[in-house]
Amino acid sequence: MTTTTAPLPPLAFERPGAADGGLGRMASSLIGSEILRIAREVRELQAAGRPVLNLTVGDFAPKQFRIPHELEREIAAALAAGQTNYPPADGVTELREAVAAFYRAELGLDYPLEAILVAGGARPLIWAAYQAILDPGDVVVYPIPSWNNNHYCHLVGARGVAVETRPENGFLPTAEALAPHLPGAHLVALNSPLNPAGSGFHSESLARIARAVADENRRRGPAEKPLYLLYDQIYWLVAADSAPHHTPLESVPELAPYTIFVDGISKAFAATGLRVGWSAAPPAVSLRMRDLLGHVGAWAPRPEQIATARILAEPGGARRLADGVRAGIDARLAELDRGLSALAARGLPVSHLPPAGALYLSVKFDLIGRFGNNRGVRQYLLQEAGFAVVPFHAFGTRDDNGWFRLSVGAIGVDEIAPAIERVGTALERAAG
Repeated sequence: MTTTTAPLPPLAFERPGAADGGLGRMASSLIGSEILRIAREVRELQAAGRPVLNLTVGDFAPKQFRIPHELEREIAAALAAGQTNYPPADGVTELREAVAAFYRAELGLDYPLEAILVAGGARPLIWAAYQAILDPGDVVVYPIPSWNNNHYCHLVGARGVAVETRPENGFLPTAEALAPHLPGAHLVALNSPLNPAGSGFHSESLARIARAVADENRRRGPAEKPLYLLYDQIYWLVAADSAPHHTPLESVPELAPYTIFVDGISKAFAATGLRVGWSAAPPAVSLRMRDLLGHVGAWAPRPEQIATARILAEPGGARRLADGVRAGIDARLAELDRGLSALAARGLPVSHLPPAGALYLSVKFDLIGRFGNNRGVRQYLLQEAGFAVVPFHAFGTRDDNGWFRLSVGAIGVDEIAPAIERVGTALERAAG
């Protein structure tokens, strides 16, 4: 027997006198992602048939970067075996053991099982670290440009101290720049290789920062909150050979009680949608992060966890799969490098940092005098050249400095040369 319900009148959602819907102060004042807003604009142009080289979102287009066959096969096998129920709140034991063994073999980091936490990508783990460590008003020191630290500070009510960086340092912070802000701080948030610049710390530069954090903790009394170091290394397996990855514990192992690593498969395996990330942290911190994530259900799907465990457990397996992704990234970065260098050789107002893997290239378009700010330059390049980029102010920078992030995961190598030609024409027009 079927019944028909009479249609209801249109629902009204306006609440008189409350422009923000009566939301809490944190949500009402939260700023949405500038990167995702730009990406929506790009999709609209592409849907209208405009040729656009989409260098915006730090993602991989599956038609350009398919996930490795071995990973896909292992996920299918886990599904076929019925591995579809809730995973443990801290991750399936098989994956946590595989991560611990992988870190011992590849990075020389010997973490116990209780230090390893698995979640639905790196983002929940970063949020959980902020939430576990910080009280409202606590100080977080982070470089700019960097990804989302300003927003995470807002989410937990922390006070962010943004430290300006310089292109000659690859937009990475130095110990000298960070040191004046460490007394009284509770967290230093670093990312290497760096989103947005693509650059990575040199060993000695990172060692100096690690020593500064360790020295600050030695100065604190037993009743004082420590200064933690959050080290996001999600891109490390796709760093270029010319820019090898380093960790702060290589040179300063005594920093281990204060260091939280964040990592995962999103970039190494072009698997951004599979949502498998992990952290390695002091066990007491990891426990609190686990409980926080358990309350919001931010775990990674069980089949993907099991598949990742099997890939990591194979000696050399993760490196081999990541090398395939890295080769695709490097080919695209090299083509951009050639094209942009040719434009600069013609005297056009463009320069860039050397490619260092890690999906990104930092490019400066010296057009602020012509268009007023980064937004004006971005719009000009998009509308006149179909060249879609993200300005550094989306990563917290305050000044309109002409620097932009180019992300290569959604483009084909053969798309780059025609786009560079369009950029050259647009730059000539702007300079004229």
